[in-house]
Amino acid sequence: MTQELFRENAYLKDCTATVAAMGDQGIVLNRTVFYPLGGGQAGDSGVLVLPSGEELAICDTRKAKDADGRVTSGICHLPAPSQEALLSSLQPGDSVTARVDWQRRHRLMRFHTATHLLCNLVPQLVNGCSITTDYARLDFNMTDPLDKEALTQGIARLVAAGLPVAVSSITDEELDANPALVKSMSVQPPRGSGRIRTIRIGSDEHVDLQPCGGTHVANTAEIGAVVVTRIEKKSASTRRVVLGFA
Repeated sequence: MTQELFRENAYLKDCTATVAAMGDQGIVLNRTVFYPLGGGQAGDSGVLVLPSGEELAICDTRKAKDADGRVTSGICHLPAPSQEALLSSLQPGDSVTARVDWQRRHRLMRFHTATHLLCNLVPQLVNGCSITTDYARLDFNMTDPLDKEALTQGIARLVAAGLPVAVSSITDEELDANPALVKSMSVQPPRGSGRIRTIRIGSDEHVDLQPCGGTHVANTAEIGAVVVTRIEKKSASTRRVVLGFA
């Protein structure tokens, strides 16, 4: 099991950790600031600072899987190519410092929060999502046309409003009583712990509230200038909106 420090504080850039396991899936730590691929958001990259002081490059982060392909509670840090020499010096039980590529992560955080603003402007169910460092996209289940300039202006207005973004949680029962909180058609929030993590944008009159496990900025003003770069008709019932930084 990996303690997911990024869930409560997305601004943690590094942490000390112990190597719990090593294998074909990567390096599993007992705790980490690295976000694993999931919910449409790309996995983090960065370095593990070894006991020798050398830095082992991490190119991606994924959720661990068991022999049957089921996701487990571990998080795997994937070494970049040509790291064999450093890997050979690392073993379970070693203490390392996990340091995320902050510039890359922060771009992902800004884009992810921007997609939640887009959900406010386009109140339709989402049937696809991708958040990368270069762009973010949402696929909406709808047939009506969308106006690129109107959406760009709407996002700019919400960014300029400087709305707080807060991590909270609700119970399984609260979600069952408010099923409209789930914006995704294909992915349901993980259950089992009794509480479901949510992201709320705005205070008294919230702009957006939905279950989400991703990393976000603390205020919409931190997103900066985002524009709708294109809108595509992907199918008869799907409209794709792609965001980019201005």
